[in-house]
Amino acid sequence: MINFELPHEVCELRTRVAAFIDDVVLPVEPQVGARPFFEIVKELQAEARAAGLWCPFVPVEYGGMGLGHLANAVVQVEVGRAFSHLGAWAMNCMGPQDATMLTLIEHGTDEQKKRYLEPLVNGDIRVCFAMTERAAGADATGMQTAAVQRGPDWVLNGEKWFTSAASISQLALVMAKTDPDAPRHRQYTTFLVELPNPGFEIIRNIPVMGETDVPAFHGEVTMGHAEVRIRDLVVPDENILGGRGEGFAMGQHRLGYGRLRHGMWSVAKAQAALDMATARACERVTFGKRVADRQGIQWMLADCAEKLYITRLMILHLAYKMEHGHDLRIENSMAKTYIANMLIEVIDTALQIHGSLGYTHDLPLAAWLSEARMSRIVDGPDEVHRWTVGRNVVKAYEATGTTATAAGGELF
Repeated sequence: MINFELPHEVCELRTRVAAFIDDVVLPVEPQVGARPFFEIVKELQAEARAAGLWCPFVPVEYGGMGLGHLANAVVQVEVGRAFSHLGAWAMNCMGPQDATMLTLIEHGTDEQKKRYLEPLVNGDIRVCFAMTERAAGADATGMQTAAVQRGPDWVLNGEKWFTSAASISQLALVMAKTDPDAPRHRQYTTFLVELPNPGFEIIRNIPVMGETDVPAFHGEVTMGHAEVRIRDLVVPDENILGGRGEGFAMGQHRLGYGRLRHGMWSVAKAQAALDMATARACERVTFGKRVADRQGIQWMLADCAEKLYITRLMILHLAYKMEHGHDLRIENSMAKTYIANMLIEVIDTALQIHGSLGYTHDLPLAAWLSEARMSRIVDGPDEVHRWTVGRNVVKAYEATGTTATAAGGELF
């Protein structure tokens, strides 16, 4: 028997989180842009702590709520309803904070946990992840930033591209090539780097799509995607995370959770867009008839509802597999590409139904669409994930004579 009913305690938790978002977070959203962003965040974090809603995914012994993956998935759908990721900042479950905490919990030394994990969980510092390079792009094994050992230290040189949150962080995870003659996936190592550091120079925050169209923060950097120059950056050997040659594994460990989190937030955003589209269709009358009563519009709404339904099932299955420690790499790739495209299509449909109003910044849809377009690139572009899934389809057929195991066949 397959039971899709959520446990009673998870439903209760979702109600608590939803109330926190509705009663505490959403009422202060109009203040974003009128007051310093992180001043608002600090106040909300105090409220979240008082409500017992802090670091949902972090084990209790490290100061979090200790939620399993299913409960966290349900919580994150509520968190994702807040504008400007304010709910995530409030509960200290914002990327790249969240995935880094999980990686430190699983792979950090006792000293690293004390020095870096504790202040991250406590909300005292912020972290960025410096992996991507302009030349390497989606090929993580094409990184050219190099680390050479000199006595008890390592000296890093190279460049990084699109290092999200670098400008507002006090800690960086930097991936660099330490063993060029090792097998491809064993050439890289991840280093914990305290910021600011003269060897880690932020050249600029790269302007991105839609950013100049939405002056919500009046020049305040709340995330940013930095271009970074690394010159003679000295890092002690004890700041290696997860062991020498384990950099690629550390990166994949972080990205796995991040992809699921993005999926959960995408459900919240897409549901909000579909609600807005349906409300608009119900209230708008053209040529003597409600827009909602036109078959063409109903088909558009039906397509969106179908995509949201499939997305919810995907996330529940991924959460189940994570909860039980199963390999979910292929399913994660499928979900990543499907959900990214779902979000874009649902928001675009909502914008279309609103007509010219949807294209303005009187509504959030235009800004949401600009932000959503990034989801087809971050955490690996669609093409790389589809390539991975396609190879797995071929391998499954060659091994068993059927592609079922590469297409959800383990379910039935």
